[in-house]
Amino acid sequence: MPEQPTAVQSSPPAIADPAPLGLGGFALTTFVLSVHNANWAPDLIWVGLALFYGGLAQFMAGQHEFRNRNTFGATAFTSYGAFWMSLAAFILMDLAGVVPKTLNVNDALGWFIAAFAIFNTYMLMWSSLVNKAVFAVFATLEATLIVFFVGQFLLGAAHARLGTDLVHWSGYIGVLTAACAWYASAAGVVNSMSDHPVLKVGSPLWSPSGRSVRMGTRVRPGYGQA
Repeated sequence: MPEQPTAVQSSPPAIADPAPLGLGGFALTTFVLSVHNANWAPDLIWVGLALFYGGLAQFMAGQHEFRNRNTFGATAFTSYGAFWMSLAAFILMDLAGVVPKTLNVNDALGWFIAAFAIFNTYMLMWSSLVNKAVFAVFATLEATLIVFFVGQFLLGAAHARLGTDLVHWSGYIGVLTAACAWYASAAGVVNSMSDHPVLKVGSPLWSPSGRSVRMGTRVRPGYGQA
């Protein structure tokens, strides 16, 4: 009797790491909005980026992180992709005259940014499980968001001088945030092309298992360590 062929168990195809794309989209869009907030560049040049690069591209990176079973990366990239698209949508609604004239736009934006500062606070805590480069992104972003929403609230309360100064400072800190995210993105790209880390991202600040993690997932020992 001829031997029956055995079924071959196929493993799911590997996909490229979406984190460098997500970090790159976040970095560039944050940079362009921040240089405007710092009063170095004109307004609205960031809106298209917020829709398509920091928004759509970063959102898609988050969806691919679900396939990687990467809860941290999926939550972070999807949330901040949606953040940028919703912020751009609000600005476009305001420009189109859809927002009621009675609405205090500065105050409304203050609440919008403050809500994401709350979200970023616990993501900052859990980023300490990833590596120092990612923690730096969330730490500088936390400072950016806090200074930004306080400045918006003061503008909404007609404290123009202090509110404007704080928005400018949020721009300065936001440029630093973008630099940290660009570095983490660049490290993710070049390290994926090499058998050993080319750009160091540092070890986690702490880990309950004592092992390194990458945006929420296990990696081979030594990857990206300082």
